[in-house]
Amino acid sequence: MKHTSVKDLLNNTKTLQEVTAKGWVRTFRNNQFIALNDGSTLQNIQCVVDFENTPEATLKRITTGAAVCVSGTLQESQGKGQNVEIQVSKIEILGDSDAEKYPMQPKKHSLEFLRENAHLRVRTNAFSAIMRVRSTLAFAVHQYFQENGFFYVNTPIITGSDAEGAGEMFRVTALPFDNTPRTEDGKVNFKEDFFGKETNLTVSGQLEAETFAMGLGKVYTFGPTFRAENSNTSRHLAEFWMIEPEVAFNDLDANMDLAEDFIKYVIKYTVDKCGEDLKFLEGRLLEEEKAKPQAERSEMSLLEKLNFVMENNFKRVSYTEAIDILRDSTPNKKKKFNYIINEWGADLQSEHERFLVEKHFKCPVILFDYPAKIKAFYMRLNDNTEPGKETVRAMDILFPGIGEIVGGSQREERLDVLIEKMKAIGIEEEELWWYLDTRRFGSAVHSGFGLGFERLVLFVTGMTNIRDVIPFPRTPQNAEF
Repeated sequence: MKHTSVKDLLNNTKTLQEVTAKGWVRTFRNNQFIALNDGSTLQNIQCVVDFENTPEATLKRITTGAAVCVSGTLQESQGKGQNVEIQVSKIEILGDSDAEKYPMQPKKHSLEFLRENAHLRVRTNAFSAIMRVRSTLAFAVHQYFQENGFFYVNTPIITGSDAEGAGEMFRVTALPFDNTPRTEDGKVNFKEDFFGKETNLTVSGQLEAETFAMGLGKVYTFGPTFRAENSNTSRHLAEFWMIEPEVAFNDLDANMDLAEDFIKYVIKYTVDKCGEDLKFLEGRLLEEEKAKPQAERSEMSLLEKLNFVMENNFKRVSYTEAIDILRDSTPNKKKKFNYIINEWGADLQSEHERFLVEKHFKCPVILFDYPAKIKAFYMRLNDNTEPGKETVRAMDILFPGIGEIVGGSQREERLDVLIEKMKAIGIEEEELWWYLDTRRFGSAVHSGFGLGFERLVLFVTGMTNIRDVIPFPRTPQNAEF
């Protein structure tokens, strides 16, 4: 049976027409008023049941969480809060719900409780709003790149290379755990494995994307990536989605321009499309903030924060400049930081990043020219640096409440320098022979960045825990659902 979405019904100005709606019962009051939601919008539509002419057995089955189909007349609403309602002439119970056992009751649940019921939490206002925003953001990502001449490339999920050199990877194997084949010296014999070599789930599609940028010019990947970090924090996941553009002939400045323009575009698109959901999430955040001490409350509301990012230039600051600011800062001098900044070369932690953004500059910050020692091998080495103070053409974008949201760099296009850097950290040439080929044959300046999609969703929704912006979070000791 053809039915109309709740969103379309609520926006309909033509009353006294026969309509059919399907959805889930949020509440059922006085044996008469159904609040019906189908996920198309935050709002419910009120369906008024003629209880005197509806069998008692049917009325008993109209419970919170039940799936129903209602048919009737769309009329101007008598009550407040909505323009239209459905005067129900026929109701069919599509799926029963035991109200006593159904976890999603019409009351406020803790986020922890909702994580434990991740398969049902999308039926709440907060999570349906978050997931609609996430969907819109994902669409905006593709739209931005497609409008700007980028080609979408699907890089492998199973890979033999570690793009980051971090080693925190999930191994992929078809070898048996019992009687695992071993070499003469007792090591696992991966030659007998499915791919004939050691393979892992990807941490990044960057290296493969670079090869495509050197043929197609402008490419991007947008897919799942995996880190076997034992980080049980509100900012880390073992499985998350990464947006990674790679652009031939772009230097670091062009890379920073691209990242800033991209972020502003996708946020604007989402603000324009998801006004109702964002307004709701803003209200949720304000309620949450009331419980915090005044000093910890955000100076801006959610929508003010989003508009601020869209309307202001990101502040560009060198790593060296940032170190000086942090070293001379009050929290550093008073030893309020968990990690005290004493010298150049320190790896910045989230507390330092947030200080720069939230307290010092009070706007998004792009840090660039990091020490080579704390960055990946593929980043372009700056010329004419002091011995011991070598820097690379790297950039990180820092956001309020989040810290790092983007990490990128100009890539090292010189074959000899790249080989030297790989040697220094123990990456064999044979392992990345295909990557080195892009420097052997028609090498050129090129740049790219990686943006953790969930951190972007975190920022746009105002949520504070990354587990609440992905449908089914994968974290240490947790692979439920």
